[in-house]
Amino acid sequence: MSQALLEQFHDPALCRDLLERLKAELSGELRFMEVCGTHTVAIFQSGLRSLLPKEIVHLSGPGCPVCVTHESEVNAFLDLAGRPGVILATFGDLMRVPGRKGHNLKNAQADGARVAVVYSPSDALKLAQDNPTDTVVFLGVGFETTAPTVAATVLTAKAQGLTNFQVLSFHKLVPPALEVLLADEGTRIDAFILPGHVSAIIGLEPYKVIASRFGKAAAITGFEPVDILSALVFLARCKKEGRAEVANLYRRVVADAGNPKARAIMAQVFTPSDALWRGIGRIPGSGLELADSFAAFDAKKHFGLVIEDCPPLPGCKCGDVLKGRIRPDQCPLFKKSCTPAKPVGPCMVSTEGSCAAYYKYQVD
Repeated sequence: MSQALLEQFHDPALCRDLLERLKAELSGELRFMEVCGTHTVAIFQSGLRSLLPKEIVHLSGPGCPVCVTHESEVNAFLDLAGRPGVILATFGDLMRVPGRKGHNLKNAQADGARVAVVYSPSDALKLAQDNPTDTVVFLGVGFETTAPTVAATVLTAKAQGLTNFQVLSFHKLVPPALEVLLADEGTRIDAFILPGHVSAIIGLEPYKVIASRFGKAAAITGFEPVDILSALVFLARCKKEGRAEVANLYRRVVADAGNPKARAIMAQVFTPSDALWRGIGRIPGSGLELADSFAAFDAKKHFGLVIEDCPPLPGCKCGDVLKGRIRPDQCPLFKKSCTPAKPVGPCMVSTEGSCAAYYKYQVD
């Protein structure tokens, strides 16, 4: 995208106009939830949160991959980290996510575990090629955005005949989580801003249940101020007119059909499974595990890992934050024992976590 085009989505005059249109469309309180860590940060960083009318209530949902990684999954990481001949390959933001007794991969690394921070699954594949006598396990987390690249890496490993590369897949699917949130009577959500990156893969169709079954409006949008304000105008108008509609407002990036090729690669390597979400619990069909034809690359099967539910970290309210039930500053640990320098829960770990964003940009 050219710089000139990008600047249009930051135009102050257009933003002011959209804010006025938003005020005109409001018909009472509008509680909207965004489900993407990038949206979380964009809303705070741009200053939009401080400019929104008081009737707008911003909820930050389970859209940060690190935040929704369950305690039991982190414990599985730690179990593998202590095994001889194993090198864990992980994205850097997983290093400080707490598991049992607050222990994390950074602690395990300090204790001698071989944990390598990589920037892509292909880096993990190179690590396996360079260490043929070790087993390299890539920690697969994230949503539909990252799963296709992991699937492609597994296909490459199979084509190359690599026998020491494996994936511990804790990938999660966004639409099933939205249905669980909407079915929860304790969570009040009027509308959704849908994740742009995920939508670039899955398109519009998987979200239509939000309107057809739950009677809510939702919009796929980008991450610039004009994108977000345009989506809020649309959502406010839908509520005012009593319309339940799901719209794609990010057509410069997202096709209604998404990316069929990426989904085909995912479907070849992965199969849907039940998954644990931090603070939400087990959601049927919301995870991705390796298909039987790729069992040789499945770290769960190779190491006989059993992922069992476990109680949340004492005092941590990340689950309530992820469900939009409380604001981060309503957690008793916020800015006290839980800070970005010493996080207790994952929502304070990731730069895209709602607690971390609230800590840095809090305006309330």
